[in-house]
Amino acid sequence: MSLRTLPLLVLNLGGEMLYIVDQRLRAQSIPGDKARQDEWTDGDRRRVMNDIIGGIFNKKFMDELFKPQELYSRKALRTVFERLVHASIMRLNAPSMDKLYDLMTMAFKYQVLLSPRPKDLLLITFNHLDTIKEFIYESPKTLTQVDITFRRLIDTYGSLSAGEFQLIRQTLLIFFQDIHIRVSILLKDKVQNSNGHFVLPTSGPVPWGTDVPGVIRLFNSKGDEIQRTEFPQGGNYVLPYREGSFDLHGDRVIKLGTNIYSISRPVETDTSGAAKNLVSRVKENTAPNPLAKEELNLLARLMGGLEVKKPPGNEAGFRLNLFTTDEEEEHAALTRPEELTYQVINIQADQDQQRNEELARIMGEFEEEKEGEPQPPSSKGADLLAMMDEL
Repeated sequence: MSLRTLPLLVLNLGGEMLYIVDQRLRAQSIPGDKARQDEWTDGDRRRVMNDIIGGIFNKKFMDELFKPQELYSRKALRTVFERLVHASIMRLNAPSMDKLYDLMTMAFKYQVLLSPRPKDLLLITFNHLDTIKEFIYESPKTLTQVDITFRRLIDTYGSLSAGEFQLIRQTLLIFFQDIHIRVSILLKDKVQNSNGHFVLPTSGPVPWGTDVPGVIRLFNSKGDEIQRTEFPQGGNYVLPYREGSFDLHGDRVIKLGTNIYSISRPVETDTSGAAKNLVSRVKENTAPNPLAKEELNLLARLMGGLEVKKPPGNEAGFRLNLFTTDEEEEHAALTRPEELTYQVINIQADQDQQRNEELARIMGEFEEEKEGEPQPPSSKGADLLAMMDEL
């Protein structure tokens, strides 16, 4: 397991989260002069995107994220993203949050599987950050935060060997193992099968620094080629025209990690297939985890850098629905397999006074409002996701 995997996982999942939120906000927003008080406008969308991006690239959060550490469980990481998505005045209820997390994980899993080289995981991350910068609206401070993270990625991962990147890729694949949720956009593009597994291409550019398959060469002890045999390659492979840029700005060449939701189209998830694949792991998921307390301590330190924007008074904030209708959202909540329900692990730490004080301090920070931020307008939705009161 690589101790350098968490920053890439969080940043890429965060990028996918922003792609989805932006697409849904655009679909639900209407012109400001025609909007009712409880409806989204384009100005609301820009403010929400700026707030979430600012939360993700918050300096304290990034400092904790880049410390060498093992990956958290999927449940614990979902808690982090629940906090991140609520770093704005927007609110998601439980079914929409579940769907959002499913879409994020399946999109990035697909990118990890199709990454030409392990090192190209860094280019996928850069593609996400390049697009995130386009979402930022009139906020030089947030733009600077993203650029600082860009440079930190270059400094941290730029000198890693191919073996170290392979270990990072293997760690990510273990994290995504047994997740086979069907996503409509992937099914329609024929890159996912009906059982939730991905389709690996047999054509296109080969990894940079490799040759097109189809030739077997034999060499003698002096290194001279003495025989060459060709065989059917079973695909239509080509050489890449150049290596993607690992600089702050440049052509990344590969398209993995770019915004697949830039063209407006509905995105649905189907968890029925995933449930069958997870049945064998139910006991594992529900069994007591001897490392749960340590994971909680790490999670608490990581989330200590996050801020949640709390609407003033009794205002609930905006509501975003990732389903077409409220009825679909209610149906998804009732029919979601129990195996896919992300529950918070409760740890009894009554005897650990120091840890209790630390958790109390962190949870107190969650409730603090950002100083100097303009107050959001009145409520734009009644359904809220109950914010986590306990870790």
